[in-house]
Amino acid sequence: MIHPLADCMNKNVPESTKVWQFCVVFPNCQIGENCNICSHCLIENEVVIGNNVTIKCNVQVWDGITLEDNVMVGANVTFTNDMYPRSKNKDWTLLKTRVCKGATIGAGAVILPGITIGENAFIAAGSVVTKDVPAGELWMGSPAKFYKKVDF
Repeated sequence: MIHPLADCMNKNVPESTKVWQFCVVFPNCQIGENCNICSHCLIENEVVIGNNVTIKCNVQVWDGITLEDNVMVGANVTFTNDMYPRSKNKDWTLLKTRVCKGATIGAGAVILPGITIGENAFIAAGSVVTKDVPAGELWMGSPAKFYKKVDF
């Protein structure tokens, strides 16, 4: 289902996936089955979104970001893909970010570029992730640090 007020330029969004109003979906991204992309989201071209992914409101998924199956991205999460952004910099370096299967990112978290968030990891709301997060761990704070192991 693609809401009539979404700007979805991608012709390959599965029918089981919901794209809500005021989303912008670029033509070359990959989006899996049974996803829920809530209002006011932007999905760029070089993005891979697996199956059963939820992206809550006001999230921009920039080029170079992969969200594997069963990932949950809370509202207002900020992804980045350039460590040293400058206006009109044609020589910038794309740093790829991967959020592994079953991981959860809480609302308002900031994910710096080039990060891997491990399988079933949990990022607490409002955290700033500056380095890789191992599988099955809860990280929180600014900068985010290990808090405890989590079981799912």
